[in-house]
Amino acid sequence: MTTPTLVYDADCGFCTRCADFARARGTYAVAPWQSLDLAAVGLTEQQVSEAAFWLDGRETSRGARAIAAALRSFRPGPRLLGYRLLGRLIDLPPVRPVAALGYALVARYRYRLPGGTAACRVPPA
Repeated sequence: MTTPTLVYDADCGFCTRCADFARARGTYAVAPWQSLDLAAVGLTEQQVSEAAFWLDGRETSRGARAIAAALRSFRPGPRLLGYRLLGRLIDLPPVRPVAALGYALVARYRYRLPGGTAACRVPPA
């Protein structure tokens, strides 16, 4: 995949709302995992049902690091500067564990968030 891409779960209403938000502001592709050839991008259905992924041709990021990469890649301009800075903050080594925990909590309870449904529930590990 040559175009940077944010991969999300289209079966989850909360995830879809977040993906729509990113699509409107980002400089990258936003794709539901259900429309991708997962084997071609080196991912499994298990992986993508548990977390968002960022694919940019150099590396694959998961969870909070994927969201950080997406935020850092929002369009230039003063209105989106805060999001780009948040993306940089999330990816700072001292912040990564806290961001990962926050992401894990959101992923675990995404079915309870606005737009979430029972289809959003992540199976227990």
